[in-house]
Amino acid sequence: MENWKFALSSIRSHKMRSFLTMLGIIIGVAAVVLIMGLGNGMRQSVTDSVTGDKDIVQVYYEAKGEELDPAYADLAKPTKPVKEVWLEQVVRQTPGVDSYFVTNNLTTSISLQKKTVKNVNITGASQGYFKAKKLEMLTGRSLQDNDYKTFSRVVVIDQLVAKKLFETTDDALNQVITIGNNDYRVVGVYKNKDTAIGAYGEIGTALVANTQLAAENNTDAIGQIFFHVTDVQNSSAIAKEAAKQLTQLSQDDNGQYKAADMSATLNQVNTIFGTITTVVGAIAGISLLVGGIGVMNIMLVSVTERTREIGLRKALGATRRKILTQFLIESMVLTILGGLIGLGFAALVVGPIGSAMDLKASVSIGVAIGSIAFSAAVGIIFGLLPANKASKLDPIEALRYD
Repeated sequence: MENWKFALSSIRSHKMRSFLTMLGIIIGVAAVVLIMGLGNGMRQSVTDSVTGDKDIVQVYYEAKGEELDPAYADLAKPTKPVKEVWLEQVVRQTPGVDSYFVTNNLTTSISLQKKTVKNVNITGASQGYFKAKKLEMLTGRSLQDNDYKTFSRVVVIDQLVAKKLFETTDDALNQVITIGNNDYRVVGVYKNKDTAIGAYGEIGTALVANTQLAAENNTDAIGQIFFHVTDVQNSSAIAKEAAKQLTQLSQDDNGQYKAADMSATLNQVNTIFGTITTVVGAIAGISLLVGGIGVMNIMLVSVTERTREIGLRKALGATRRKILTQFLIESMVLTILGGLIGLGFAALVVGPIGSAMDLKASVSIGVAIGSIAFSAAVGIIFGLLPANKASKLDPIEALRYD
């Protein structure tokens, strides 16, 4: 306890010097913790984008002799075109599946008078899409039964497209926009949580009837197949059974339907982000080493300044171990205080920065504990040399020191 008192007293008596000594540790810890928090947020965002809604599973066609990446599943065309009666039968025959929907896609520009949004993902969606996806409508409505029956040229756009074409989302309602070469009336704006990044920045999405998109662009009405499952815990097994049922119904000898398994893609994503976070974190960690060197330098100065004090303590019976412990504690307290301040700063700013980047970034308990433990280790390692020097001082020579 006496050593703690001496250490804290020394820090309090040199407040500015102590703060400047801690500054390198503060910056280092804040940088590492912030990078780890944002890195984890980015990884989670990409993971959510890859996996999508956990209660929705995709089934795709794979020709014999091919090993198709599920991410490019829409590139494979079955020999026998999919019929919706097959999908309806799969829903009836597969336990755990209560509905399905299909989509097709087109990438083109959307324009309104002189404004143009390039590379918009036009998704043609069947009626089951809106119920399964549970879209959050910001204004207006989604597509309805009558829109499909009458082949109405109506569209639902996401908030990104609305922002680029209109001043507010409400201004978009009932406006006529041009998709490709055709005019569509905007009936709703929804919040898209799955925006992607492309050459022109974030890629917006517009939803139209899949049958309308197919008729106007001479494409298949069914490009991708999705099933909505009621048991999320067993979604993988349910998806495989649905794919098996669809293969049997299609009677296609040239290929089969498979359930999209994104585990390989997720592993690759986690590996990439893990490497990036580690490398950038290591670079930021260099500032911790610089901070540690600063601590060692100041502690060596402190030992020189307090030579007579050390000699007096030794003359009064203080052992070498007590002197060593005193300076190690002082060094460790400096780095732990710096680590706590850096951690607190990172915890305060990681949320707002993450929100600005549309990420759910936060400081995990493991990272917090690790940063403090690392700060303490830096204090011990870089405080060892000054503490050892102080403990070896000869009391008589120390008392003579001027």
